Amino acid sequence: MSKSKNALRQHFIAPWKKGDTTAPSTDEAFLPLAKWIATVSDASDEDTSDDGYYDGDGTPEKVVNSVTLGYSFEGSYDNEDPAQKMIADMRTKVGDDRKVWFKVISAAGDETWTGVAVVSEIVAGDGDATEWEAFKATVTYIKNPTITKSTTPAA
Repeated sequence: MSKSKNALRQHFIAPWKKGDTTAPSTDEAFLPLAKWIATVSDASDEDTSDDGYYDGDGTPEKVVNSVTLGYSFEGSYDNEDPAQKMIADMRTKVGDDRKVWFKVISAAGDETWTGVAVVSEIVAGDGDATEWEAFKATVTYIKNPTITKSTTPAA
C-alpha cells in the first residue's frame, strides 16, 4: 500500500429532500467541496463505555457502542462556489433542512462512501479585516454510509 496526498481524497455534496432513500445516480448531481478548502479534518466520533465482567478479572474493557463518521472543512469562503453557497444557505436552517447527500472518494480511488449527512457548525464569512472571508462546516453521516469498492482505482 502506498501513501497518498490528502488532496486526492474527494468530497462532494448534493441536495437531499425528505423521503430520499437513493443517492443521485449521476456524478453531475454532486458538487465538489474543494475550492479554497485548505484543511479537511476527520470529525468522526465514537461513543464508548468501559465494562467489566465477572467472567474476567473485573478489569474494565473498552467497548465501542457507536461510530459516527464525518469531516470538518476549513478554508476561504467563495459565494460563487456552488457547494459552499449551498452550505452557506443552510446557516438559518434546522432539522431535515440541514441534510445533504455526502460522497467521499478515497485518495487511492478504491472506495466511495455515500450517504445522507447533516451539515453543522457553518461559518461563511468571518475573520480579520486583512484576511479572506473564512469558510467552515462539519458534514457528518447520519448512519454508516454505503461503501462501494472500485475495481479500477485511480492511477
